[in-house]
Amino acid sequence: MRVLEAQPTAGGGARTVPDPAFTGVSHDVCSAIHPLALASPFFTEFDLPARGVELVVPAISYANPLPGRPAVLAYRDLERTCAELSEGDSWRRLLGPLQSRSGGVVELMLGDKRSVPGDLVATAHIARRMLIQGSPAWGALRGQDAQALFTGVAAHTISRMPSLVSAGAGLMLATLGHTVGWPVPVGGSQAITDALIADLRAHGGDVHTGVEVTTPPRGVVIYDIAPTAMLTIYGVELPNRYVRALRRYSYGPGVAKVDFVLSGDIPWSDPRLASVATFHLGGTRNQMAHAERGLAAGRHAGWPMILAASPHTVDPKRIDAQGYRPFWTYAHVPAGSTVDQAGTVTAVMERLAPGFSDLVVATRSTPASRLADHNANYVGGDIGVGGTSVLRAIAGPTPRINPWTTPIPRAYLCSSATPPGAGVHGMAGYFAARTALRREFGLGMPGLSPQPR
Repeated sequence: MRVLEAQPTAGGGARTVPDPAFTGVSHDVCSAIHPLALASPFFTEFDLPARGVELVVPAISYANPLPGRPAVLAYRDLERTCAELSEGDSWRRLLGPLQSRSGGVVELMLGDKRSVPGDLVATAHIARRMLIQGSPAWGALRGQDAQALFTGVAAHTISRMPSLVSAGAGLMLATLGHTVGWPVPVGGSQAITDALIADLRAHGGDVHTGVEVTTPPRGVVIYDIAPTAMLTIYGVELPNRYVRALRRYSYGPGVAKVDFVLSGDIPWSDPRLASVATFHLGGTRNQMAHAERGLAAGRHAGWPMILAASPHTVDPKRIDAQGYRPFWTYAHVPAGSTVDQAGTVTAVMERLAPGFSDLVVATRSTPASRLADHNANYVGGDIGVGGTSVLRAIAGPTPRINPWTTPIPRAYLCSSATPPGAGVHGMAGYFAARTALRREFGLGMPGLSPQPR
């Protein structure tokens, strides 16, 4: 088996690279925190810790700083979270039943959407909550602090809020925050990629970087690409109906990446945030919803939804000998935005951590329009590859009974544009591989557990 990667290093959205000037500091190219690394069915069986990947699980899964008032914290401990919320019972009613059946929640949300769920009770719980939190009835979650906390995690989908897709993602991620937690891979996201590559090589496969695929490779091919790239690779070989479907394929709003090198700890207004690794910096529920609605209309928000991470708080190895450390952020922006968001992110940080600017020794900013330079799948900065909708999470990029197939013989798709959608969970690849093994070789899926050392 050969893996062909256009970039000089492998990993796509799960890569870690050294800072060009402060080489002891490394930045995660896209993903930094991994809520699914201990929870997705693929990674549960693959068993990253058994393969040498150290995953640190913080006591606080994520936090939502708020200007002029204490931050809202989501502890891994559900009861501790509820105790600090103004309406803790409401948060408990939302997530308590999902926490107790978290396996069923993950199975439903990351399943192939074609099999009967194994836990129908969990399915009923999450369906009801999606309908409420994905509609104007989302006010059923009481307390402005709890509303901000949930909206921040739901905003990972980069979509209008309320919506079914944001509610579904928010419910799954919040549930994981109170069960397995939100792990941070020691050394950066590259550790996960390296474990996958090591397993590939142990089974006789190899990886070739710096190789852009522009013509169809021979044999069975599984493409981790944006669907529209099929037009370039296959051209006139594609059936007309498939060509029309691909040309209609649309991508969503994007993100602008801003990485900082800091000389010291962030002076958060709320000192409890000093130990937090993951932040949702969008302000209140109303602010976040307003900003996300504007994206669909092509408007930049004065205060956009910003996700941020301080991995060094739980992984001190990310701090170099001079005390410099990375601060990872991205801001939600309209599709294809050319606007540098460094100033906007810095201004928001100054509101939440006065004096932040004094710590910045370097800023590495990539607008949404340039994100595809790092990963060709991120068209216009859309890190969900157009897959963050309920319809596409079920049906896939084009109308097909099996969304991992294409009309080209022996060619399959496995990017985030295919079910179950975006996220570092490995399930799209799993389902594509399962389909290819069955169709092309008459084989079932092999076991993924690591061999004893």
